[in-house]
Amino acid sequence: MPTRIVPARFLLPRFMLPLLLAAGCWLGNPHCEARQPLAVAADFEGGSVSGVEIDQAERSIRFMPGGDPARGWPCWWYFRVDGVAPGETITLRLRGSTATLPRESAAQTGSPLHKPLAASWAMPQQATWSLDGQTWRRSEPGRREDEWMIYSLRPEGESVFVAWGPPYTPSSAERFVREIARSSPSATATELCRSRGDRPVPMLHVREGSRTAKDRFGVWVQARQHAWESGSSWVAQGFAEWLLSDDADAAWLRQHAELFVIPIMDVDNAATGNGGKDAQPHDHNRDWSGEPHWNETKAAQRMVGQLIDEGRMDVFLDLHNPAPGDPTFFYILPPEYLEPPMVELRDRFMQLAYARISRIKPLIPMSNKPKVTGPGYHPLWRQISANWVSMNGNPHTVSLCLETIWNYQNSTTDGYRAVGGSLAAAVREYLADRPLRTGGEQ
Repeated sequence: MPTRIVPARFLLPRFMLPLLLAAGCWLGNPHCEARQPLAVAADFEGGSVSGVEIDQAERSIRFMPGGDPARGWPCWWYFRVDGVAPGETITLRLRGSTATLPRESAAQTGSPLHKPLAASWAMPQQATWSLDGQTWRRSEPGRREDEWMIYSLRPEGESVFVAWGPPYTPSSAERFVREIARSSPSATATELCRSRGDRPVPMLHVREGSRTAKDRFGVWVQARQHAWESGSSWVAQGFAEWLLSDDADAAWLRQHAELFVIPIMDVDNAATGNGGKDAQPHDHNRDWSGEPHWNETKAAQRMVGQLIDEGRMDVFLDLHNPAPGDPTFFYILPPEYLEPPMVELRDRFMQLAYARISRIKPLIPMSNKPKVTGPGYHPLWRQISANWVSMNGNPHTVSLCLETIWNYQNSTTDGYRAVGGSLAAAVREYLADRPLRTGGEQ
């Protein structure tokens, strides 16, 4: 894990530091008082930063995203700034990561990291920040200057957490699943499995009433197969919050379906601050094969396979965040790879979801034109989770990937959760039009 970072060029004898700070402060503003030196720390769950340089006189921090490129795209950053004088303005100067992989290693996963990743993946229009690591806000829009994105913050505290987007750690997932299950008799906090790093993978299991499993629709919702896409975990949380709310439609869904919600699939990279996408030997979303590498994929594939065997894999949703300039949209498999009823059912579900998500206020931009993940998308396209479920599912299975916009002013915890709630309501509306199950038959 990263440790507390103080660049070597700022290591001075302790007795000189207050004098230099006072002198610098007086020269810049003879009325100010000496301030504490700024310092950067990322020695906590999900923390990630590299290339830190601190200019104490300018009160600015230069940095790059952290992360091991062998464990995914280095675009995620999340760290704490200490030594802030309450009310002062500090400047964050972000540049894209320079980390690369050998060309041969990058080619094995289809990764672009034989050269540095495009900086735009790491540069949201607005940075995310928090005083307590719980309530996340958006900064004023940053400004681009050559290779740098520059953000200004004026936090009212001596420490401030800053990040690419609102963090959602494995501990956050575990706490949320446990607390929401405690508040509802319809929900059970459990684990999908333990990861290769021996971390728990929290999962929420929801069903209400006396219907047997064979008389229930099957619904599977998972997020964060790419660890840096933190917004998708907030979408999953919003789905679960609506599902366990007092809404009459939510109660209907709990009573007629069995639902599984996993807020983070790639818990190891989410915990260690790595990107996850194109991790070696391949990422979680390219792992849905006959011999999965990742424990989470093995466990999810086994449970989804059981729903398929029972004839009740009705809705499978894989949650992601897209490219920097993309709106919210669905990824779909080309229709020629689907059984005839699947296309009509899938299109019906997408229409319902689009109608609900596009009405969210404040606005969450969404396209009603899906993108395709067929043979031209990726060499391992058959091993992408939503594709695998479509090609191995029941004739009535709806299997989709939802990409929720992250580089937008309303891409906040509330905005993401609103998307999740709207998605859950669309599941209910869709299933309410389907024939009720009797003995596992459609």
